[in-house]
Amino acid sequence: MDLGLQGKRALVCASSKGLGLGCAEALAAEGVDLVMNARGPDALEAQADRLRADYGVEVQTVACDVTTPEGQAQVIEAAQGVDILVTNAGGPPPGLWSDWDREDFIKALDANMLTPIAFMKALLPSMMDKGWGRVVNITSQSVRAPIAVLGLSNAARTGLTGYVAGTARQVAPYGVTINNLLPGIHATDRADSLDAGVSAQKGISLDEARAERAATIPARRYGTRQEFGATCAFLCSQHAGFIVGQNILLDGGATNLTM
Repeated sequence: MDLGLQGKRALVCASSKGLGLGCAEALAAEGVDLVMNARGPDALEAQADRLRADYGVEVQTVACDVTTPEGQAQVIEAAQGVDILVTNAGGPPPGLWSDWDREDFIKALDANMLTPIAFMKALLPSMMDKGWGRVVNITSQSVRAPIAVLGLSNAARTGLTGYVAGTARQVAPYGVTINNLLPGIHATDRADSLDAGVSAQKGISLDEARAERAATIPARRYGTRQEFGATCAFLCSQHAGFIVGQNILLDGGATNLTM
């Protein structure tokens, strides 16, 4: 299937590894030029070099922390005129409801709500002027079914979801779509971190912790960054222009919902 993305240009945040990298790979495979961002310059440059070599696309890198005003300004300057925006940020730490203070919530909101909003505000106008654009926000399955130990993430990502629900309907008449991808457990560093916590808490091996979690997923496995990226690329494609303001679960059936 031709996704109609050849020659488009995309900003993909947090794209040196994990789900962000999966999205960058899938878009590059369709001929999309990239602006890639991550905090660590070494891993970022290594992946950018690989995508240039593998797919022949142009890749610009911006190594910075996008939760800071300075980092946002750097990325926005590099990404002027992009056709596609993929927002992404690692989730805040797990804990109990009683663990978190105001500063913890502010950090979570900055990373998982306010930063994506800042990028949309900066980059949507040029998409609207061109009459075509795609925004995909990587959020979490927790916006559909909260995860008790991830209260910071539940709160911040649900706030972003509410913002997108209204904004998506306002920009759709201009040929611009905004949708959210809601990952469950994928084989990424985030999953390794969560599994390590379970391993330490229960006194079991990391492999046992992974097997225990996988057994709770109807698909009986973790997702891969490649299949996640392929879904992102489809949402960015010429075939997805009638998908507006949706929250699409990629969780192997783990979230037990009728609708």
